[in-house]
Amino acid sequence: MFLTITATGTDAAPATDLGFLLHKHPGKAQEFATSRGTAHVFYPEATPARCTAALLLEVDPVGLVRAAKGKGKGGKGKSPDSALAQYVNDRPYAASSLLAVALSRVFRTAMTGTSRTHPERAARPLPLRVEVPAVPARGGPGLVERLFAPMGWQVTADAVPLDPEFPEWGDSRYVSLTLDGEVRLADALRHLYVLLPVLDDAKHYGVAPDEVDKLLRAGKGWLEDHPEQHLITGRYLSRRWSLAREARERLELARLAESDDAEPEELDNAVDEAADTEEKPVPLAVQRRAAIAEALRAAGAARVLDLGCGQGQLVKELLNDPRFTEIVGVDVSVRALAAASRRLRLERMGERQAARVSLLQSALTYTDRRLAGYDAAVLSEVVEHVDPPRLPALEYAVFGSARPGTVVVTTPNSEYNVRWESLPAGHVRHADHRFEWTRAEFRAWAEPVAARFGYAVAYEGVGPDDPEAGPPTQLAVFTRTATRTRTETSTDRTTGRTTGTTTGTTSPARTPKEAS
Repeated sequence: MFLTITATGTDAAPATDLGFLLHKHPGKAQEFATSRGTAHVFYPEATPARCTAALLLEVDPVGLVRAAKGKGKGGKGKSPDSALAQYVNDRPYAASSLLAVALSRVFRTAMTGTSRTHPERAARPLPLRVEVPAVPARGGPGLVERLFAPMGWQVTADAVPLDPEFPEWGDSRYVSLTLDGEVRLADALRHLYVLLPVLDDAKHYGVAPDEVDKLLRAGKGWLEDHPEQHLITGRYLSRRWSLAREARERLELARLAESDDAEPEELDNAVDEAADTEEKPVPLAVQRRAAIAEALRAAGAARVLDLGCGQGQLVKELLNDPRFTEIVGVDVSVRALAAASRRLRLERMGERQAARVSLLQSALTYTDRRLAGYDAAVLSEVVEHVDPPRLPALEYAVFGSARPGTVVVTTPNSEYNVRWESLPAGHVRHADHRFEWTRAEFRAWAEPVAARFGYAVAYEGVGPDDPEAGPPTQLAVFTRTATRTRTETSTDRTTGRTTGTTTGTTSPARTPKEAS
C-alpha cells in the first residue's frame, strides 16, 4: 500500500516544513512495526518549493489469515470466505483500514495538530496534495467525491479499468485518488484515517466499543455536519448498528451544542457554570439563558414551554428557580429529548421536582392542543432553523393556536457575524441555519406577527453591544394584548403553508393562572 503527501512552499515558508509537522526527518528513511505489517516513511523529494512524504505499508497476506484464525470468517464487511481469496487478495496493494492503522501509528503526533518547532504552521491550512494509487471504492468515483469534497478537497478519482487491453470488461472497484486543497495537515490525516476504511467498506481488525471514541476524535470538527454521516458511521464501525447509533447520537449532541453556541465544556457537562470566575468570559449561551429566564420572571410566568428545547439546557436553568412551577421541553427530535432526559437526570429526580418538568415530542410547524394554556413559551435559537416558507405555520402554531401570554424569541444578529474571527465572510453561524436576520429584518418579521395575532413586542440584546454591529443575539418579548383578530386557519401538511381568513375579534382564552 502506498500513499504520498506533497506540500508546496516558498522561501519564506519552505515546503520542507512538512518534515517538522510530520515529525519525520526528510533526510532519513524510517520503518515502523504495525500490527499488520511494516510501515516505511521516506521522502522522494524535499526542496523549499516542493516536499513529498511517502508512506509504504508492507502487508503479509498469510500473516493476516493466521492472525484472523478463531475470529470468524465471512459475512458482509469481513475478509472473503473463499479459501483461495484468504491468501490471494488486494491487501498488499490497495489502501484500506490497514493503511489507516499505519497512518495513526506513524503520524500520531501530527494528527493532533501539534508541533513544538512550527506551531503556527501546524495551525494553518497548507497547500497539500494527497495521492493514493489504488483505493477500493465500493460506490465508485461518485462516492469518493461525496466523501471528500465537503471538507474542501478538490477530488480526482479515476476508475481503474479491469484490463486496459479489454475496455469492454469495464472498470474495477478501484480508483486512483488525488486530493488537492488548502487544508491543515492534521485535518488531512484525520480525513484519510476515517474515510479510507469507509471507501473499502471492510475493517481488518476487531471493532470494539472504543472504535466509537476513535471515530469521534478523528471526526471532530467535520463529521458532525457531513452530509454522508450515516454512511460513514455505519461503514467505519463495520455495520455494528448499536455502535453506529451511539456514534450518531454523540455527534448529534455535538451539533446541538454548536447550534446553541455552547462551549465544549458544556457539551460534556465537565464545567460547573456556577464556578466560573470573573476572569473567564461568560459564554453567550449562558448569557442568553439568563436573559430568557429574567424576561420570564418579569412577565410573571409560572408555567413555561421551551419550544425546540434541544438537550435541555434552558429547562435545567428554569428548574433551579421555584417560581417556575411547570416547565415543558418540546422538540421534534427523539434523540434531543433523550439527551435532555439524561442531562436533567429525570430517572433520578425526586418526586416533587419531577412533577415540575416534562418532555414532549412535537413539531412546531403543526398545531398541538397539548401546548395551549401556558403562561409563556420560549423559541430560543429556533426560528433560524425553519425554512422561510414554513415560518407562517410556526407563527400560527405558537401565536395563534398555543397562544401563551408571553413569547420570548431569540435569534442570531447577522450584523454581528463580522466580529467572529473564526467565521468566514458570508457564512452563517451554523450549517443548519436557513437564514440569519439583521436587526431590521428581525423587527420586520416580529412586528407583523405581533399585530396579526394580538401581541405587543419589545426588543432587547444579549451579549456585548457593539456600537456598529449591535449585540450577537437579539431577543424579542411578545406580550399578548386583551383582544385579537380571530383568524380561521388551515395548515397544509405537505407544504407547511398556513392560510387564514379574518372573521372578527375575540378575547384571548385565559390561562389557568389568569382564571384563578
